[in-house]
Amino acid sequence: MFKRVRTVMALILAVFLVGCGDRDISDLEAYVAQVKGRPKGGIEPLPEIKVVETFVFDPEGLRDPFVPAKQAPPPQVAVGGSGIKPDPTRPKEPLEAYDLDSLRMVGTVKKDTVLWALIQTGEGTIYRVRTGNYLGKNHGRIVRITEEGIDLVEIVPDGPGTWRERQASLALAE
Repeated sequence: MFKRVRTVMALILAVFLVGCGDRDISDLEAYVAQVKGRPKGGIEPLPEIKVVETFVFDPEGLRDPFVPAKQAPPPQVAVGGSGIKPDPTRPKEPLEAYDLDSLRMVGTVKKDTVLWALIQTGEGTIYRVRTGNYLGKNHGRIVRITEEGIDLVEIVPDGPGTWRERQASLALAE
């Protein structure tokens, strides 16, 4: 069996070698001679190595990067005669990053006795809000939610350092 396989392999090899007979390769030899006849190119010198000054890090007197930094107090907002001003220390809610006209009320959900409104952003994300939540860029606080819409109070600038409240609403989108 092994002898037969060896014979077949030798026969296949012989068939392939027949194709490697005398061929005219003068064009290939001419090309190789042309390439070898080209003038040799010079090697560019290595670029000059620039010396870099060493730096020794001395952490003495610097804060630890793994300990939270003490935050500076928020800037104080001047108060006008009415005493109305936004609370700069209050954490912002996600819907305060959007203009009020870019938000849509798309429905309501009642859980226990609390009526929640469903608000959709321009990207299509839907948020659930209730009375007391904030939305819009003008510090708008939700004061009432009904099946037809949301009523809110915004705090808007009313001159340099003064603020005033403004009523706003967001109707249920059809």
